[in-house]
Amino acid sequence: MKIAFCASEAVPYAKTGGLADVAGALPQALEKEGHEVIVILPKYKGIKADSGILGSAVKAYFLENDAYFNREALYGTRAGDYEDNLERFAFYSRKCLEFLKEIKFKADIIHCHDWQASLIPVYLQTEFVKEPFYRKMRTLLTIHNLGYQGIFPAEEFPKLGLEAGLFNMEGLEFYGRLNILKGGIIFSDIINTVSPTYAQEICTERFGFGLEGVLGERQDRLFGILNGLDYSIWDPQKDRFILKDYSAKEPAAKEKNKEDLQKACSLPQDKNIPLIGMVSRLAEPKGFDLITESIGQICRMGAQLVILGVGDKKYHEALKHSAAKYPENISLNLKFDDPLAHKIYAGSDMFLMPSNYEPCGLGQLIAFKYGSIPVVFKTGGLADTVNKKNGFIFDIYDQPSFIGAVSSAVDTFKKDKKAWAALVKNAMQLDFSWEKSAKKYLELYAKAKAA
Repeated sequence: MKIAFCASEAVPYAKTGGLADVAGALPQALEKEGHEVIVILPKYKGIKADSGILGSAVKAYFLENDAYFNREALYGTRAGDYEDNLERFAFYSRKCLEFLKEIKFKADIIHCHDWQASLIPVYLQTEFVKEPFYRKMRTLLTIHNLGYQGIFPAEEFPKLGLEAGLFNMEGLEFYGRLNILKGGIIFSDIINTVSPTYAQEICTERFGFGLEGVLGERQDRLFGILNGLDYSIWDPQKDRFILKDYSAKEPAAKEKNKEDLQKACSLPQDKNIPLIGMVSRLAEPKGFDLITESIGQICRMGAQLVILGVGDKKYHEALKHSAAKYPENISLNLKFDDPLAHKIYAGSDMFLMPSNYEPCGLGQLIAFKYGSIPVVFKTGGLADTVNKKNGFIFDIYDQPSFIGAVSSAVDTFKKDKKAWAALVKNAMQLDFSWEKSAKKYLELYAKAKAA
């Protein structure tokens, strides 16, 4: 099968979030399954060549337009999104299709990602459909987070070069505005998102961000596939950032990494103190309302808490206050620090992810591999991966339920070493490799081809 990946970012060339990890890893897993895969990206500032290689054989192409892409950031500045983002990614989407013809890559599947590539299925089904080269091409749209839809003023619709009739309720119109992701949902052959539970959640009013009706109409074409984890990066058996390597078969050295983390974070070095880790953006969707409300109670349980990340100023200030109040319990690290992130996963007994919504989640998958037991809210990919055999879950999003889950984890760690060891063993034996996800994507490609 010939597969073209169209995404606005991909590791190692450009990254702001999880989309880049998927677009960098999944093509390589598909190539290993025997398929011909290419990746097409905008040529951002810092990308010097016209093409590159992902892994051993996946060719990456970069579409050049200095006026649109030769900028410091991908989508905007601290002041907000770039004002011409519609034109930038309309150019990218149209050029992706033209480029396939230029290089004579007759794709069976064009795998589009998020709103930035959502015009590809629209253009394919309207402007390009009559050209023989494109006639048998099918599209899969992956929605990584429905909260980002590419919404613009209605008066900008003519910039797309589409027929005026497409700007209506059955097309790209969305409450009087232009919605690019909506167009992708309507015109794609198959749609998926990054976990089975999230695929169900986005068809509800709470999680649908206004598109629940459109998604509901296409529910027979909507699927959920969990993201994979790149075990070449995240593996305690060969992690250059941690003090001692360890594995599911020989987990004892995890204690040495815990001691190393406590030392690095200036916390009391005691293997019997439950150590809770967090690597996260400090924002309301990640559960920091619950954390700032509850952090005193967690400290009074006798637990240590190591937090790494940056985010909203109000959480920075609240956490600084708590860290000053409980210096023996809290290590607050308001920064990006990849080596420290690895140390946190390796050294923590528990990993906190009380997100109020989480399309897939990467943190819990990493935590499993490192034997750091997740404590999560039951939503999205967290609901699909964490259970009583490998973690602690609360299913009502309020402070008492959250504290109850943390308290259960702390009590189990302190009082039932046998049960804790079983949790760690179960977690570390889980397999969320990209190879497993790739096979499921191939099934969706087959469905798209049959559409």
